[in-house]
Amino acid sequence: MLRIITDGAADVPAVWEKEYDIDVIPINIQFGEKTYLQNVDLDTEGFYKLVDESKKIPKTSQPSPHQFMEFYKKIAQKGDTILSIHVTSKLSGTYASAVAAAEELKNMFKVVPFDSAGGSLGLGLMCREARKMDRAGKSVEQIVKYLEGVRDRVCIILTLDTLEYARMSGRIGTLSAALASLLNVKPIAVLKNGMVDMVEKVRTRKVALDRVIEMAVEEFGNQSIYLGIVHARDIASGNALMAEAKKRLNTKETVLTDLSISLAANFGPGTVGLVLYPVE
Repeated sequence: MLRIITDGAADVPAVWEKEYDIDVIPINIQFGEKTYLQNVDLDTEGFYKLVDESKKIPKTSQPSPHQFMEFYKKIAQKGDTILSIHVTSKLSGTYASAVAAAEELKNMFKVVPFDSAGGSLGLGLMCREARKMDRAGKSVEQIVKYLEGVRDRVCIILTLDTLEYARMSGRIGTLSAALASLLNVKPIAVLKNGMVDMVEKVRTRKVALDRVIEMAVEEFGNQSIYLGIVHARDIASGNALMAEAKKRLNTKETVLTDLSISLAANFGPGTVGLVLYPVE
């Protein structure tokens, strides 16, 4: 049997987890001396509440190889194949932990770690497509070949509403450095080919949302795509962005979901954006 695993940097709608049998290994979230497991003992709203109360951004860390080993053993049976699809290795050590765990358990399971070079709903869509292929009788090798072909074309375009989380987290590299001296701007960040870069900055929220859609059109034109809308505590902006994007893009299917805690910790509430996934 094929088990499909991803991590807490993925945005996987709850209905997909059940419908497509996707297991999510949680990230570690540390507030002061206390460590939580994402969506096990701290959900998204609880995370924002703790940030509001403490005025601090928690540290997040990838699951350790030991945590991966225990998770694999919990969800799989001896002889199963595990396709472990993870957030970009350029920004997280999650993939490396999966690789280490795979080596330790090679006599128990066939574990196939895969670096998505992305995150968020792009990861969720990869997992869903992998399960569809599995149910259509494709081998894990065929699924990996498909994922390798699609990952360089998945694009995530986000606009931030506040710079405070980016400043406090200090984990966005070029983004936090570029924003160090800026106030009252709405940056636009792109996650593509494994890296997050601030590509533009504008003065108003409306202009930022319009520009996100323009960039999507520039990237995909009239190509058929799966369209994901992600938002961090701002469903109104998410719905507005979806309505406008559906007018401008050739969407086969659309889905709206919350931005995961691991990304929200770096980007902050009010972040909203598009996940563009080409239809094969």
